[in-house]
Amino acid sequence: MELISTPENPVPRGADCTRVVTSDGYHLRAMSVRVSNAKGTVVILGGRADFMERYFETARDLMAKGYCVASVDLRGQGGSQRLTEKRLRGHVDSFEEYDEDVRAFMTQVVLPDCPPPYYVLAHSTGGNIILRLIRTRNWFKKCVLIAPLIDLNYGAWPVSLVRLLTGIAMTLRLGWVYLPGKRQAPLGRKDFVGNPLTQDQRRWNRDSGVLEKAPQLGSAGPTYGWLSAALKSIATVRGMKSAKGLKCPVLIVAAGLDSVVDNDAIRRFSERVAGVSIITIREALHEILLEKDEIRQQFLAAFDVFVAEEA
Repeated sequence: MELISTPENPVPRGADCTRVVTSDGYHLRAMSVRVSNAKGTVVILGGRADFMERYFETARDLMAKGYCVASVDLRGQGGSQRLTEKRLRGHVDSFEEYDEDVRAFMTQVVLPDCPPPYYVLAHSTGGNIILRLIRTRNWFKKCVLIAPLIDLNYGAWPVSLVRLLTGIAMTLRLGWVYLPGKRQAPLGRKDFVGNPLTQDQRRWNRDSGVLEKAPQLGSAGPTYGWLSAALKSIATVRGMKSAKGLKCPVLIVAAGLDSVVDNDAIRRFSERVAGVSIITIREALHEILLEKDEIRQQFLAAFDVFVAEEA
């Protein structure tokens, strides 16, 4: 396991790559990087199909602010062990497997080797995972969630039909099959126009360059199995009530132009659950940290204010 460096996307200075082994035997790729006189550690957790190299720029931003940084590739993606023989498939049987990935990473890398207090910056699927974990785990002082997966944006598909088709596919043991219309290859340079993730072509090409050097990091579209697991986890998150509470304050940063996750579900969640606040960057697509400079700067300013506030 190694971290991939390109001229446009160098590895953060002093970063260590390490192996994490989960209780069910999966091998995960993790990273940690220290700074002197640290204010604490920010854990970065990406979304579906992510790999840590996409967050090197953000890691350097956080290091410049005085934070150590730690990150991990979830099972089935990036440089971590894949779950199917066809390694590009975006698959998982249950989001509880991701819970184990985060637990193993925290107990093997973050808690023993990184200075407290601990904060988490989680994107999309990563935000869903963190919300479920902080119902019972008190690892983090504060959580910042970027366009979290509270619910999917199903477009023209009625959610009842999505659930029906997914249930049929799982009954027929077709969980490994790609969802209709989803790509069977990673996105690349030629796919920038009309993409739903970022308006910044330079960052898009930078990340595409990483995959050109290290195609083993790439992932394709999700399977019915992934969607089935996501729907169950979404139901858990959407069922959270204010009285249940979370173990730390949460800031959600939503993307106003998001077509991947459901912003109305995010808003309703923030209104319902105590300890959750929300801001929206109106001009942003789904991947705020990979957006244009002015959008990223809005996010980083919000991060600074939230983390600096007394809990």
